[in-house]
Amino acid sequence: MLFSGRRLITALLGVASCLLISPATAFTNPIRRPGGSDPQMIYSDGYYYFLSTSWSNVQIARATTIDGLKTATRKTVYSSTEASRCCNVWAPETHYLDGAWYIYFTAGNSKNLDGQNLHVLKGGATPWDDFTYVGQLSNEWSIDGTIIQFDKWGTYLASSCFHEVQYQSLCMQKLGDDNVSLKGNNSVISQPLESWEQSRTPVNEGPYALYMEEIGKTYIVYSANDCWTPEYCLATLEWDGKTDPTSAAAWKKSSGCVFQGGVNGHYGTGHNSIVRSPDGSQIWNVYHATDNVNGSCNDSRYTMVQVVGKNPDGSPNFGTPVAFDYNSAEPS
Repeated sequence: MLFSGRRLITALLGVASCLLISPATAFTNPIRRPGGSDPQMIYSDGYYYFLSTSWSNVQIARATTIDGLKTATRKTVYSSTEASRCCNVWAPETHYLDGAWYIYFTAGNSKNLDGQNLHVLKGGATPWDDFTYVGQLSNEWSIDGTIIQFDKWGTYLASSCFHEVQYQSLCMQKLGDDNVSLKGNNSVISQPLESWEQSRTPVNEGPYALYMEEIGKTYIVYSANDCWTPEYCLATLEWDGKTDPTSAAAWKKSSGCVFQGGVNGHYGTGHNSIVRSPDGSQIWNVYHATDNVNGSCNDSRYTMVQVVGKNPDGSPNFGTPVAFDYNSAEPS
């Protein structure tokens, strides 16, 4: 069988990647350390844009390669002295909606975590344009907001919540036409009721959309378990493609973690985002991990990036966390 150059490199990568890939076309992990918690990476107009939890403000960096993000200049796009949203700034994400970029992020007060809520910044035509604070999005305790779009149903906000439930769960609500408000009812779509998502404290958080157009499937990848445990991991919800996405019945939960640590010195592998390669042929998993065998929720977490495989039926296969010395070819 004959292989193109790119396919040959892919086939031999696990055997002799260090010999086959030059530094100019490859990267090793981590992408950010320290400060790599709750990462989001997107690709737009020739740049990779990167955001992560900085605790006190919202920052964005950009580079033309993933490796370039390691040393890219960080641009602060939000900070505030307003007591209700000054502090504990977590999990910023940028999304392109109706001709403009928005950043959805979590923030609260300096005294405790009881006031954590979702907030919105509005930007311009590129993620590098200036952003302006436009308001608080939710009216109850919420973290880890993300945007998910469904054909025929519209655009929704998914987040982690305690909406009328005992445990920290996943919620879904319709996004307003202005992209900075919510409408309709807030609904719980997933609760941490399985034994494998109850390590120390039952938790579902960090949702992110994974669109598998090749097989016509929409998934939510989310984080299960308490982040202060090594069992913090990624799991999935699969939409049935026909039922109102705010209905819990519309979602099928994975039978366990689909991606977890304990491999190559990585623990607490979770709170990810998904980015497509520039040509659309590859799906990349952008996640944080820690080398603390007990797990961690602090700034010791670092950002890892690795390609997602596919099962025979076309569904995603996340594999296992790669080693720090593993050379990954830059996305094609």
